[in-house]
Amino acid sequence: MANHERNTNIVLELIKLPDNSRCADCGAPDPEWTSYTLGVFVCLNCSGIHRSLSSRVKSIKLDYWDDKMVEFMKSNGNAKNRALYEKAVPPYYYRPKESDCVVLKEQWIRAKYERMEFTGETKYPPLSYTTGFYEGMLWKKGKENTQFLKRKFVLSEREFTLTYYNKENESKGPKALISIKDINATFQPEKIGHPNGLQITYEDDDHTRNLYVYHENPQEIVTWYNAIRAARYAYLRTAYPTGRDAELIPKITRNYLKEGYMEKTGPLQKEPFKKRWFVLDSQNRKLFYFKGQLDAEELGVVFIGTEKKGYSVKECVPKHAQGNKWKWGVMVETPTRQFVFMCEQDREQKEWLEALKLVLSRPMCPLHH
Repeated sequence: MANHERNTNIVLELIKLPDNSRCADCGAPDPEWTSYTLGVFVCLNCSGIHRSLSSRVKSIKLDYWDDKMVEFMKSNGNAKNRALYEKAVPPYYYRPKESDCVVLKEQWIRAKYERMEFTGETKYPPLSYTTGFYEGMLWKKGKENTQFLKRKFVLSEREFTLTYYNKENESKGPKALISIKDINATFQPEKIGHPNGLQITYEDDDHTRNLYVYHENPQEIVTWYNAIRAARYAYLRTAYPTGRDAELIPKITRNYLKEGYMEKTGPLQKEPFKKRWFVLDSQNRKLFYFKGQLDAEELGVVFIGTEKKGYSVKECVPKHAQGNKWKWGVMVETPTRQFVFMCEQDREQKEWLEALKLVLSRPMCPLHH
């Protein structure tokens, strides 16, 4: 028993080292598990993925540690493993965070330890997302209905385009030719209703257009995601030749700061309240609203400037409550109009106020001016 306690305490000391104090795979703080096959410290969620890879995992506090296992953990650790398994991660390849969806974390772990994609060795055939061209079939939601149908997609880094076809026969031409310049991709498994659900958003004339797609194979959909990121990175390097990676990489793709339902009234604040799906894109400083959460196009958009430019956000109680079912109000004031939104719960109100105030506090770039 004394030997067990001594060994457990040694391992507990190891996770106090800066490199071991966060999960080796998603960066979650205070990992309580290890893959003692690899010698890395991981969080509970990532330990489950390691277990599915037949990697042996242990709880630091609950499981038994013999001398040999302890010595192995001491001689390895997160930093040493990162130097081997993450030696050559492309700058555009997305490294998942604690809050990211399962498919991103699982494929990151499989790419590192199972497929050994980032060790720096030459791969043949080359990895799909590194070639500058990718094509294949994805299940895509119809614009006017909820049905998902197979559609062919073609990504060209040379042309900086993503093309998709309504029919497998390409002779009829593409349904859409999307510029990489304005494209965004973000995983939305809960919204789309599929664990591999991906939302692709782009500018289409005066509207923002959403495509909702998935692939049954988790590796395939993550390959598509990173292929899009690779094309975006190449575009940004061309558009901003003096830009540093630290500036360009956050611009490749982004998750939206906040999404959810609120009720909205009209400009006179006397019109009936209607339930709408809202999306806050902090990079573009835009609050979009849609009739439903899987709509292809927005009903409207509110630009969120700064307080110096006459914009503000605050709690409110509507003067007129026709059709209003929810009571937690948010008012967004712009130089030309007041927008009144109602949340179902006070928690939602606080989250929206916090997110909107965060955008307000950020300085506007020349493009926004």
